[in-house]
Amino acid sequence: MENKEKFQPYIPADRVTPEITVTSIVMGVILAVVFGAANAYLGLRVGMTVSASIPAAVIAMGVIRVIMKKNSILESNIVQTTGSAGESLAAGAIFTIPALFLWAKEGVMDKPGIIEITLIALIGGLLGVFFMVPLRNALIVKEHGVLPYPEGTACAEVLLAGEEGGSNASTVFAGMGFAAVFKFIIDGLKAVPGEVSLRFKGFAGEIGTQIYPAVMSVGYICGPRISSYMFAGGVLSWMVLIPLIVVFGSSIVMYPSADLTIGEIFAADGAAGIWSSYIRYIGAGALAAGGIISLIKSLPLIINTFKGALKSMKAGGSTDNSRTSSELSMKVVLISIAVLTLLVWLIPAIPVSLIGALIIVIFGFFFATVSSRMVGLVGSSNNPVSGMAIATLLIATLILKFTGAQGAEGMSAAIAIGSIICIVAAISGDTSQDLKTGYILGSTPKKQQIGEIIGVCAAALAIGGTLYLLDTAWGFGSAELAAPQATLMKMIVEGVMSAKLPWDLVLVGALIAVVVEIIGIPVLPFAIGIYLPVQLNACIMIGGIIRGIFDKMKFGGDEAKKKNITNDGILFCSGMIAGEGLVGILLALLAVFGVDSVIDISGKIGLPSVVTEIGSLVVFALIILSLLKFSIWKKPSAQKAEQKAK
Repeated sequence: MENKEKFQPYIPADRVTPEITVTSIVMGVILAVVFGAANAYLGLRVGMTVSASIPAAVIAMGVIRVIMKKNSILESNIVQTTGSAGESLAAGAIFTIPALFLWAKEGVMDKPGIIEITLIALIGGLLGVFFMVPLRNALIVKEHGVLPYPEGTACAEVLLAGEEGGSNASTVFAGMGFAAVFKFIIDGLKAVPGEVSLRFKGFAGEIGTQIYPAVMSVGYICGPRISSYMFAGGVLSWMVLIPLIVVFGSSIVMYPSADLTIGEIFAADGAAGIWSSYIRYIGAGALAAGGIISLIKSLPLIINTFKGALKSMKAGGSTDNSRTSSELSMKVVLISIAVLTLLVWLIPAIPVSLIGALIIVIFGFFFATVSSRMVGLVGSSNNPVSGMAIATLLIATLILKFTGAQGAEGMSAAIAIGSIICIVAAISGDTSQDLKTGYILGSTPKKQQIGEIIGVCAAALAIGGTLYLLDTAWGFGSAELAAPQATLMKMIVEGVMSAKLPWDLVLVGALIAVVVEIIGIPVLPFAIGIYLPVQLNACIMIGGIIRGIFDKMKFGGDEAKKKNITNDGILFCSGMIAGEGLVGILLALLAVFGVDSVIDISGKIGLPSVVTEIGSLVVFALIILSLLKFSIWKKPSAQKAEQKAK
């Protein structure tokens, strides 16, 4: 394994099997749009996205191997390669582009057009793929056995395990179905409230939990540690900071209100009013500091990564002409990068000047290189994309300001630049994980790169409509769609351009992040916890607790059984995230057309709030039971079915 010259993939180079087929492309495009829309909804709600590679691979196995009766592992790999591009592009887009919608709501500028959003997403996604092409030999081939690429390797293991049968796809589909039903009951019919809160007489703090399947699933996938950091941040903001603000400032008129005291805001809207007016700025300061801290901590690795990649590239590409070394032509790649750079500058719909286009190329290639190697070392979940975006925005906004691009023009240009860079970093990291999967399996790199391009194009065409739909239905920055990263990016650009920010609150958040870092707690999940409502953090915590219980259980010392149960839970939760995201999009569509009020039965039932809240807890218990059914309680029945089949 360590001798890279002797590494033999699962499908040898001299064996040709189906890869890019009508089936793989159609399935991949569908999954790119589905997981892109679902992840956009999830990211705007909870500030986090999840990888779609493994659920996409499992679905591909289920359809291609079980339903279509085809034995084609490389075809399944093209499906997951194409499908996962949608999730990564959505992650990059939602971190930045909603800032333009927030400014439009404030009357600062016009709302971005769907064409503008599509072009920004498309150019960022394509640059992310093309920047990764010259890095493949240096990072995937020459560093095999050195860079583990955890998600890419795990996805390869899932596909290899699927050679024994693709039955696990039913777990993903079950998760999608159950979450769809629960989401429709909660937010469609509104038969029960989506959250339960506990308030204390004489105390301004508030605690509670949401009952959404996707939110709980995020906690299960992230695990107990990350979930607990987020919950701790929520407890600090809702049980400590909000009561302090109310106690010491009840008679003070403070930003952002010009005529309401803190006490009056609390009397009108409760703890949520204080969170909206003040805590969000503290949380944004903590998020910004956390992103910068993570970037500074990664700086030695970033510098060594970039130097190492450039050195490997100078040493020359692969001289191997076999199928498993075939890539997109370097001439095509360089011409494509040049054309895309010119398009950024020349297309009127993209508010970026020539200076901005040059910033995109320089920072884009740098962060694509950094992202591609860092996900190889620490995985996609620990890749500091938000830190890269913050650094890019700070530098780009300063350059634009000093070159005369100020006001609405400068702010929209800075967000456009930051959006493209953020998408570049997300897509290049995803591409490198997918290429690692393909390297282990024996895929043709050129065909995977084409699959990635197709996935980017499909997701880019869908993301504009998705953002418009969600904003029209609920609005970014609302309780339903907090859009934490985009709000942060907006504040950074405003802070540099106009300096009209409550810097005292932002600084408080930044110093909290510094203290948290000093005592050894990961800053970013804690900062996200400060920013988001505590009810959402508590729901994530419950998912993390369930995962923690699973991890502690012995299962009679049967490690294989324990691993299978955990993986089944992850697959079911991935399905629940996709299912809720899709129904969320459907409900947004119904809201836009005014149908939501027709199916809303909350006002027709007329039950006391105590009864409906008990109903919420019953629904949440059913959601947890469905997870247990398809994880810890699944194996005995599956084993009986296998024995009957024999």
